[in-house]
Amino acid sequence: MSDPQWERPVLEKLALASVTEQRRSRQWKLFFRLAWLVLAILLVVGILRQEDDGETGLTGGEHAALLNLSGEISTENHTAERMIKGLQKAFKDSGTQAVIIRANSPGGSPVLSGMVNDEIRRLKAEQPNIPVYVVVEEVCASGCYYIAAAADKIFVDKASIVGSIGVLSDGFGFSGAMEKLGIDRRLMTAGSHKAMADPFSPRKPEDEAIRQALLNDIHRQFIDVVKAGRGKRLKDDPAIFSGLYWLGEKSIPLGLVDGYGTVDSVARDLVKTEHVQDITPGEDFIDRFAKRFGVGLSLGLLQGSHALQLK
Repeated sequence: MSDPQWERPVLEKLALASVTEQRRSRQWKLFFRLAWLVLAILLVVGILRQEDDGETGLTGGEHAALLNLSGEISTENHTAERMIKGLQKAFKDSGTQAVIIRANSPGGSPVLSGMVNDEIRRLKAEQPNIPVYVVVEEVCASGCYYIAAAADKIFVDKASIVGSIGVLSDGFGFSGAMEKLGIDRRLMTAGSHKAMADPFSPRKPEDEAIRQALLNDIHRQFIDVVKAGRGKRLKDDPAIFSGLYWLGEKSIPLGLVDGYGTVDSVARDLVKTEHVQDITPGEDFIDRFAKRFGVGLSLGLLQGSHALQLK
């Protein structure tokens, strides 16, 4: 015969389970509150450190100021922002005898490359007694060379890669695949050329001509910058501006670079100092934190599928 009091133990178990669940819920809430508090503290500390570095980061003493130009030149990498900040810091320091840019970049945005080139020339005009040297390690191509052209001298290793003075605009077209799949593209625009970069629409000769003219204009700007920076050192060879690239040993007779050298040899032999001070601004604190936890910010969607690149 069943126990007539069976409800009591069942209700006790349910009550105990409810209390346990509430306790766990409170513990998780407390954990997340503490986690957010720690994150907020880290963000504040990071911001304060950046502000301190920007205001009081002068090195003092005679030295060669070293800036690292590495990776793709892009908004996502904050390349121009960091380079300009570092250049201004170097030229502001009374102990800076020269600026050495250590280059390891395949290129990137023509806009950002032009911004850094302009800033180097502006600072050199203000303080002509501080020379700017570029030392190429692995590669200094396209947008990177756009920046390097503003330097007083460029040095390479015999196996470095230099050049690629050209512009590209790449993307994909899916109109043929859509037609085979029976997909109808229903796009409406205001402006006859508004959709000329749309990958789902057929190519139009007039749109392609406009894009090519845009590339040609940017290429002309690139050529003008290189000619202005290198001057008579540059050989009269059309291949230089064809988008080709060369090893360091081949780039010397073309006048693209001035000779062989490393950061240490340039500091020792040209700047006459053994003291090389790396003043490359660090990554933004928020970006470092995001990358550490695998959620690095990306601007790819904003840049579009037909972004212009000096590569």
